[in-house]
Amino acid sequence: MFRKIADFEKMWTYEVDQTTKLFKLLTDDSLSQSVTESGRELGFLAWHLAQTMEEMLKLVGLKINAPTPEDPCPRSAAEICEAFVLGGKSVLEEVKNHWNDETLLEEDAMYGETWKRGETLLYLIAHQTHHRGQITVLMRQAGLKVIGVYGPAKEEWEELGMPALA
Repeated sequence: MFRKIADFEKMWTYEVDQTTKLFKLLTDDSLSQSVTESGRELGFLAWHLAQTMEEMLKLVGLKINAPTPEDPCPRSAAEICEAFVLGGKSVLEEVKNHWNDETLLEEDAMYGETWKRGETLLYLIAHQTHHRGQITVLMRQAGLKVIGVYGPAKEEWEELGMPALA
């Protein structure tokens, strides 16, 4: 749970930056990649991350400039990435402009539970991390390069002059 806006800002900035770097590697053709015929497509998951910022944070009174759950998924990787970047900036602006450290302790009804606002921000990041992991699997299946977020990806070990872990 976040107790300081500055701590959220640091982590959110990093997480949005890493997801953006990953999204910039997507291609329009890769957006239809799925694990199974009836599974979620790569484009759907990436778009879902852009939509969730608006959907989740409107429940706590913030107005995020991001796609809504009703907005259809674009067939353009660049459009998805752009919407995600704008939403990420909007989240940070709204939190910094409307909340303070004390606000993070306020509670809201969230999905049948009660969460402190500092928890809501943590869960927003955890949700992004969860789906980013799914996205990297689909990217590999689509033949795309992935980046390491919390350490080097397999391909990055070689760039560091080290053998990839087996």
